[in-house]
Amino acid sequence: MDSEGLITGNGNPPKKSAATRRSTTIPASIQAYDLAKHKILVGTFPGGELISEGEIADQLQISRTPVREAFLRLQSEGLLRLYPKKGAMVVPVSKQEIEMVFETRLLLERFAVEKVFDTQMAVFVADEIDSLVQLQMKALEDKDPIEFAELDRTIHTSILNATANSILANLYSSLRDRQIRMFNILLYLNPVRVETIVKEHKGFATLLRQNDRENLIIAITDHARLTRDALLDGNI
Repeated sequence: MDSEGLITGNGNPPKKSAATRRSTTIPASIQAYDLAKHKILVGTFPGGELISEGEIADQLQISRTPVREAFLRLQSEGLLRLYPKKGAMVVPVSKQEIEMVFETRLLLERFAVEKVFDTQMAVFVADEIDSLVQLQMKALEDKDPIEFAELDRTIHTSILNATANSILANLYSSLRDRQIRMFNILLYLNPVRVETIVKEHKGFATLLRQNDRENLIIAITDHARLTRDALLDGNI
């Protein structure tokens, strides 16, 4: 992020830029963690790539010690594998991980669909999905993969949130990082699939308004299966 220019006036000390204020209020290890994790999730650091503490330290203008702490945390989350005196390798997304994530996702989403119709929230969720789809279409036009991936997750989360089951919603949220990372891989492997995803999301809203529980479950299942298969068929 570019720093703002210093602002002075009438002998007063210069005001700190937003970037400077951030660096003095957020611990260096958190800054390093956030930056490295973001680069992994969006694919700037692809699976299998070897990265160094110095690379992150230089970008943030901090010492290597907080970067080391950040790397240890990312290793505990399964995103990095550390090699002493060599650096850290970005752990690739495995086919097994893809299978497990989509299996878990489908279990939660199918149950959520049943609950949404039982709680009479279907039309409300349909309206929310319609609004999110418009934003997703704009993200597609703007070629903004990060925003598109976040909106994709938000569309599915809207169904989970409507169940008013916070434990269920939290379980789904725990998949967030994996889903964002997989989605950014999908954008690279199969951009055509990305365009059809938007159409399928529109279909969710239509089926919710029609109170068509059975076909919505089928649609969500097919939606997840097609995305999973697109990832598995690619050379990850």
